[in-house]
Amino acid sequence: MKNALREQREVCWVNPKRIPAKLAAQSCELNMCHVEEAEARWRRFAAFFKRAYPETLATDGILESPFCEIPRMKAELEKECGLPILGRLCIKLDSHLPVSGSIKARGGVYEVLEFAERIATKRGMLSPGDDYGILTEERFRRLFSEYSVAVGSTGNLGLSIGIIGAKLGFRVTVHMSADAKEWKKEMLRSKGVEVIEYESDYSEAVRQGRIAAQKDPFCHFVDDENSKTLFLGYSVAALRLKKQLEEQGILVDARHPMFVYLPCGVGGGPGGVAFGLKQVFGDAVHCFFAEPVGACCMLLGMMTGLHDKISVRDVGLSGKTDADGLAVGRASGFVGKLMEPFISGCYTVSDERMYRYLTKLADSENIFLEPSALAGMHGAVLMAKRTEFARFGADENATHLVWATGGNMVPRHVMEEYYNKGKGVLNG
Repeated sequence: MKNALREQREVCWVNPKRIPAKLAAQSCELNMCHVEEAEARWRRFAAFFKRAYPETLATDGILESPFCEIPRMKAELEKECGLPILGRLCIKLDSHLPVSGSIKARGGVYEVLEFAERIATKRGMLSPGDDYGILTEERFRRLFSEYSVAVGSTGNLGLSIGIIGAKLGFRVTVHMSADAKEWKKEMLRSKGVEVIEYESDYSEAVRQGRIAAQKDPFCHFVDDENSKTLFLGYSVAALRLKKQLEEQGILVDARHPMFVYLPCGVGGGPGGVAFGLKQVFGDAVHCFFAEPVGACCMLLGMMTGLHDKISVRDVGLSGKTDADGLAVGRASGFVGKLMEPFISGCYTVSDERMYRYLTKLADSENIFLEPSALAGMHGAVLMAKRTEFARFGADENATHLVWATGGNMVPRHVMEEYYNKGKGVLNG
């Protein structure tokens, strides 16, 4: 397997350490109670979102994304692989989440909310039962301006934290790796966020951000590699998805399994979502992490059991990929170890395949995503091809769910470049 990774071949790996969800939960430091506590905090902040972001009025201040079936894209995938994909193919459009248009609107926004709540409560300005809409008042902006928030990011996490942090009144610094797209830096700066750029990779940006934050007692560092708060913010997605599935009459149980394909960088977002899904659906759901061939840090960490003690560079990979949100060379040890008994497997995809799927999805379903969000699309194809994943038994009762992690905030001219690159790959 290491040779295949080194040669940047697309591979799939089944996790031999996965155990029944109930057994895995017994030794886990987090549980369903923690997920429900996170959901309760989201609900407390609903009044704030309704005032600060009028576009959330339709959802009563709840930040949630659409869920739908994509039959035309399924037909395109079947045509490409020459095999039927058994069951329905659906997509979870976190690309269209309010506030910051990516999955990071779950974890990143949530951690800043938790920090704001803690400060306001400690200062006696916020009490249980208060209408959190008051957080939009100038007195709270003055309070939060005494504090700062910092984060290391390849792009979308920095966007989510910068956008919500600036809205609340925090001073925000985002340490950006070399992989971050220019338009994301420009958007942050336009909102008054300080952006510090590095010529090195994601891990170095996080390290430098952590060092800088430690020097300021009034600075909260959002640690994408180790934060339980961030992780739990993502996990609430499972409760929301359960409701959406019920509304559409889609069963998820032993006879109707669900297969979820999650693009993975350092691991916090996909790990948190997968953890929540396993808490809600147990063994009826199988979660797979999808990574670029050049930056498959989670697969490498879980496969070797070394987690954050090994980097993709240790096996000769550069960590480079056009899928900027996934351009991570070393996985989160916290996420890798916690998810080890839960996750079903990992697989890798080439940048060319992500671009090809990007264009096909746009043409077939009129859904436009950024490249990294298409990593999940290949999972259903791997099931159809009866690769190592055949053992999970996807049949006509299955639901395949592609987790689309970002794309709605991509400027039109940049999205056109993505689309045209995908068109070039298809024509080539």
